[in-house]
Amino acid sequence: MKRQVRTRFAPSPTGYMHIGNLRTALYEYLVAKSQNGKFILRIEDTDQERLVEGAVDIIYNTLKLCGMKHDEGPDIGGPYAPYIQSERKDTYMPYAEELIEKGHAYYCFCSKERLDSLRSECEKKNQTFMYDRHCLDLSKDEIAEKLKNKEPCVIRQKMPRKGTTTFEDVVYGTITIENNMLEDQILIKSDGLPTYNFANVIDDHLMDITHVVRGSEYLSSTPKYNLLYEAFGWEIPVYIHLPLIVKPDGSKISKRKGDAGFEDLLEMGFLVEAIINYIALLGWAPDSNQEIFTLSELEKVFNIKNISKSPSSFDMDKLRWFNAQYIRAKSAEEFHKLALPYLTESITNKDIDLFKVSKILQARTEVLTDIPSKVGFFNELCDYDLNIYVHKKMKTTLEISLNSLKEALPVLESIEDWNEPSLHDNLLDLAKNLGIKNGQMLWPVRTAISGWQVTPGGAIEIADILGKNETLRRIRIGIERLEKALTIAD
Repeated sequence: MKRQVRTRFAPSPTGYMHIGNLRTALYEYLVAKSQNGKFILRIEDTDQERLVEGAVDIIYNTLKLCGMKHDEGPDIGGPYAPYIQSERKDTYMPYAEELIEKGHAYYCFCSKERLDSLRSECEKKNQTFMYDRHCLDLSKDEIAEKLKNKEPCVIRQKMPRKGTTTFEDVVYGTITIENNMLEDQILIKSDGLPTYNFANVIDDHLMDITHVVRGSEYLSSTPKYNLLYEAFGWEIPVYIHLPLIVKPDGSKISKRKGDAGFEDLLEMGFLVEAIINYIALLGWAPDSNQEIFTLSELEKVFNIKNISKSPSSFDMDKLRWFNAQYIRAKSAEEFHKLALPYLTESITNKDIDLFKVSKILQARTEVLTDIPSKVGFFNELCDYDLNIYVHKKMKTTLEISLNSLKEALPVLESIEDWNEPSLHDNLLDLAKNLGIKNGQMLWPVRTAISGWQVTPGGAIEIADILGKNETLRRIRIGIERLEKALTIAD
């Protein structure tokens, strides 16, 4: 009988959720869901020194925001509870002791000072440090005496020194490592807690994990895991190692270097759906040319065989493009809900209809944090450079702009029902009657009422939002400034 696919996302609560972590979680989720399997959340907190307060909540919130609902985990339980490693601390020692009995592990009583000295000597010789097995040949009596005296110790895995270890990876194929390159890694630390590597293997077996998904940086560690599986006589899981995510210049993404994590991207105005869609394509490609996918669509089309082994470039411009597509696809009401916090903070003029502002912004916004920089002219008219009235494409000059504003003023004053259709018909009819292009009327009006060279929305939309009185006031200011400038020029 075929085993049900079971994957696990097993983060350490050491801070924010970086992009690589999020992609790993996403792929583990998709591997499971695309094969009607289970997606498990496990918190690996055995490295107590690196724990960050609140980091577990970040993990929960991120998965919830992204729609990646786990089937088992610390917060919802499951048949293999507990799902927090520190709560499973009594689980691991018996397995380590079993390995000692089988000759696959041994006690090590070496002090930190001795190990630091060995490491320093290796550095001086430009050699890679490997533990020298100083404690491997201690007799049972010596070990018993040291344990009785409660001398600090760790338990190390005894690696084979000859031959090779080979394993299969879904993405990278057959990988072979020389055994003499494998250090006798620590399984149980001096505080009695397991190391990440050891707890990982034990818990994956006990929780019946069938597919292990992780970054390619763990490829070289995999033989160590497999030697543990073989020592216990356990079935080895399917390995799926993911390619690196790098910056466009090829360097590794790093929080320390100021690269954005998931929460940073949200604060920068990116939508969750866009982030997930983009990250899904960092190392995986669908069989079609489709680029826009919802999470449920990804669940249906995701296939492990389409994961690439080449590093993937995280391109902010491409992410902005994805975000813009998602913004465009929102209903006007949905976008307004997203834009409202930015609008209420940026627009202090209480007479402005913020929903109308949202409508003109939607097609012109790539990320939500762009919004404040696009709407300041609704609050007040700035002291603008008159040269923005001059536009080659619109065929406007200062003289043409002044004439258009003078002609437009009485027409706009006469409008009783102030709305977009009325403004549109009156201004375009005026341009036709004057025998000028629409742009020669609309560009000067838009410039006069905004004072900006680039605005979301044109003259008609902005005039409608500003209202009749404010629009007329700003046009009169525009006429006055142009007249003054042209008088001085003469």
